[in-house]
Amino acid sequence: MNQLVLQATVVERAALRHTPAGLPALDVRLAHASQVEHAGMPRQVALEIHATAIGETAGRLQQLQVGQEALFQGFLGKQRSGRGVMFHISSFQSVPHTSAP
Repeated sequence: MNQLVLQATVVERAALRHTPAGLPALDVRLAHASQVEHAGMPRQVALEIHATAIGETAGRLQQLQVGQEALFQGFLGKQRSGRGVMFHISSFQSVPHTSAP
């Protein structure tokens, strides 16, 4: 199964484009940072990943601001260039910003 769920922040957003079939498409770069347990030890994890959304999801993704956090769901595939990994976003929901007291 190829399924990814990632809570991440939009750090870059390209201009909305259209596929050859005429569907809206939007490319973004997402950043994630957290601490996980690996082999019984805490580990800091930080990454950036290229992501894309097509159709209605692209239109909704365009509404997110750079710096806004969301919970993204989708799958991994190769980038259009054939090199590297692309996160194909199928759905997402905004994560409310909470400030520390």
